[in-house]
Amino acid sequence: MTTLKTMALATAISTLALAAGAETKIGMITTLSGGGAGLGVDVRDGFMLAMEQAGRDDIEVVIEDDQRKPESAVQIADQMIQSEKVDIMTGIIWSNLAMAVVPAATAQGVFYLSPNAGPSALAGKRCHENYFNVAWQNDNLHEAAGAYANDAGLKNSYILAPNYPAGKDALTGYKRMYQGDLAGETYTKLGQTDYAAEIAQIRASGADSVYFFLPGGMGISFLKQYADSGVDLPVVGPAFSFDQGILQAVGGAALGIKNTSQWNKDLDNPANTAFVAAFEQKYERLPSLYASQGYDTANLILSALDKASVDDKEAFRAALKAAEFESVRGDFKFGDNHHPIQNIYVREVIQEGDVFTNKIIATGLENHADAYAAECKM
Repeated sequence: MTTLKTMALATAISTLALAAGAETKIGMITTLSGGGAGLGVDVRDGFMLAMEQAGRDDIEVVIEDDQRKPESAVQIADQMIQSEKVDIMTGIIWSNLAMAVVPAATAQGVFYLSPNAGPSALAGKRCHENYFNVAWQNDNLHEAAGAYANDAGLKNSYILAPNYPAGKDALTGYKRMYQGDLAGETYTKLGQTDYAAEIAQIRASGADSVYFFLPGGMGISFLKQYADSGVDLPVVGPAFSFDQGILQAVGGAALGIKNTSQWNKDLDNPANTAFVAAFEQKYERLPSLYASQGYDTANLILSALDKASVDDKEAFRAALKAAEFESVRGDFKFGDNHHPIQNIYVREVIQEGDVFTNKIIATGLENHADAYAAECKM
């Protein structure tokens, strides 16, 4: 039975629980209001769909809104660990919030499973035995985009991203694989919505292509302004700027754009087929990349709880590392730094009836691991 209660936190909106007094308590901190709320809503909805499908009464899920503010995320995390006594935490979307919360949480013995943010520091020198990333390391989708740019014959890219940890990881990842020249490299303000100056720089740069990472509303603003500008250079991006929720806001301006992702709704495996149908039936919309990551994160936790109690940390950790669950991505495994080794696909934005969506057109990188694993001393 789902119940609703309120926590005594200025930043908190609500607590949603599946089973009060349950044996395992999971704290979800995610972005449910303000800029980027759609990402957190989708992670939450995918996660809770898997929990509801499991039908277990021994798990309680506490959900709070961080409002995309690091100080709020830290306050909520402290409340969840000290007062709520959560065993597992998850849900953070943004890398700057992850860096503010995850090291302190894992140091206190809490497991943290990331359904999205994968900053390089947590994959490398600051990895931790209780930290698992179920989505990717931040660089990975951008690395696949760089590899695609080579295949597409692009030789002079203008690249831009927001000035925060994931933005820096993004452009680092693109440049790691991309073999051409750079016509320009720009870091924009996180949350920026006016890109007139950057588009003018692109126009004057002599670039033959544009690569950008602008998640959430930033990407919507950029793509609309880019389409209106008349600059017609080919655009490449990661899935974050071409995801299901974003595409409906961008519309025809995104048609034909190639983007990279470890997941898409047309991946042909039984778990994905069932997930897409169940999500669409429950929420009356197609799932996004973020929803798939929330769903996989929940199913990984459930698979580990089937093997071991979270109180037996060594056994539970081993069960998480084994990752014996049916991922919507198909094959799934962790590397030694607890980040996925997985295929990353090239997608193309298409229109199906009135819906803008993606289809997979190629495998960009196969069984790809992140570049920071060697720095992780576990």
